[in-house]
Amino acid sequence: MKALVTGGGGFLGKAIVKLLRQQGAEVRSFSRNEHPALTALAVEHCRGELADAAAVAHAAVGCDIVFHVAAKAGVWGPYQEFYQANVVGTRNVIDACRANGIRKLVYTSSPSVVFNGRDMEGVDESVPYPEQFESFYPQTKAEAEQLVLAANSAELATVALRPHLIWGPQDNHLVPRILERGRKNALRRIGQRPCLVDTIYIDNAAWAHLQAAEHLDIGSQVAGKAYFLAQGEPLPVWDVVDRILAAGGLPAVTGTIPPSLAYAIGWLLEKAYTLFNLEGEPRMTRFVAHELSTAHWFDLGAARRDFGYHPQVSFDQGMQRLAAWLQQQRSA
Repeated sequence: MKALVTGGGGFLGKAIVKLLRQQGAEVRSFSRNEHPALTALAVEHCRGELADAAAVAHAAVGCDIVFHVAAKAGVWGPYQEFYQANVVGTRNVIDACRANGIRKLVYTSSPSVVFNGRDMEGVDESVPYPEQFESFYPQTKAEAEQLVLAANSAELATVALRPHLIWGPQDNHLVPRILERGRKNALRRIGQRPCLVDTIYIDNAAWAHLQAAEHLDIGSQVAGKAYFLAQGEPLPVWDVVDRILAAGGLPAVTGTIPPSLAYAIGWLLEKAYTLFNLEGEPRMTRFVAHELSTAHWFDLGAARRDFGYHPQVSFDQGMQRLAAWLQQQRSA
């Protein structure tokens, strides 16, 4: 098997690439830069932008399956940047699959595509997309997911996976952001409710992609569907944050602000950043305020039933690995 992994040098993409190589698959990575860690794994590089249809089509030549992992993530930034990478890029990936006769497309989506700002407790994949979004990332990822699911056909089998809050060693997004703000004492608990969230350890997220790919085929039970992925271990959101801080040798969060105040601050900061064209991103946004003050955990029954998903690494085991890796980073 020859697989194309878009974003192969990213956190999740690299984990998927490693598993594919362990299974003996040929792998080509498509990303903006070359990555020495992938070269060491004998992975072929193709450089380019997702919005460049010709570059994406060229990268897909000779492949049997595509893992479309690359995306523009984040809670802030110009709409066109999110749209070009996430929507136009995904459309280009679908077109490349069709042009090259590729029969399988595994798309990395996000549970945020259905987040409506309220508690989501044990919901399954029947929950609808919201009518409005508070961030361009979930908005464009939702549009891209719908393109992928609509592309499922007698020639191309597609599946969309929704891993929730991926973390672990080598994380370059969630863990570093929490630790950076923890060092600056810039974290505050939002509200007093013990809102439960379910996350996913990096190895479990990567394995789920390969499990789904194994069961994906034209007309299979998996084809044309979206699936939530998580640990299956919902925990209070601030317990998760505190565990990550502890893994990095930092104290727990003690300060608290009301959810209504966090939301108001987010709204004001968004307006200020937009009005004055400020660089960087606001410390708080409406989307983040809602994410940190609501419950979001999911019914994983569909993934378990349709492609045998089960976490191989528990939350506690993952935290031990994360703490060891962070300690190694501090000692280096």
